[in-house]
Amino acid sequence: MAEVHIIGQITSACGFSKSALFCKWGLQVGGAWKVLGGLKEGQTQVDNPGVGEVAYFSHPIDIHYATRGLQGWPKIWIQVFHQDSFGRNELVGYGFTHIPSSPGLHSIEVVTWKPSGNLTDTISQHFLGGGHQLKNTELIFSSHERYRLTTLATGKVFAQVHIVLRNFDRFGIEC
Repeated sequence: MAEVHIIGQITSACGFSKSALFCKWGLQVGGAWKVLGGLKEGQTQVDNPGVGEVAYFSHPIDIHYATRGLQGWPKIWIQVFHQDSFGRNELVGYGFTHIPSSPGLHSIEVVTWKPSGNLTDTISQHFLGGGHQLKNTELIFSSHERYRLTTLATGKVFAQVHIVLRNFDRFGIEC
């Protein structure tokens, strides 16, 4: 089978209205893909820069896949959270992007968004804290029902990945 090795890191995040940020991340693939090694999801540490400054994570990504075809090429999804002084976690953004399909070093920018509510929801969120979250996190990377959501842009997460392809030509798969 053809193989894809993704090696890199989630480097940083910026543009968020809160500090003390961390990310939960994962890779979503199609049914013809099999993990040979590595973790397909994880969580960064909390970085606490000032509001509006860059949060640095340098969190490693290292996963090795085998595949029979290009359908279901990996996508990285991100959930960004703010941790308050009481240790409570509040969602500040969702995002995803496709992993590049060409070999080499790539810089990735994941634009994030969060669900918005009506005026009552916004006032409640301001005084009580918390925020709107998706019940089904598959909406992050699937477009079936996402178009119905009302959202707000929140910030960006940056990553660098090295893509190594092996045996694609041997199995008749062209990238």
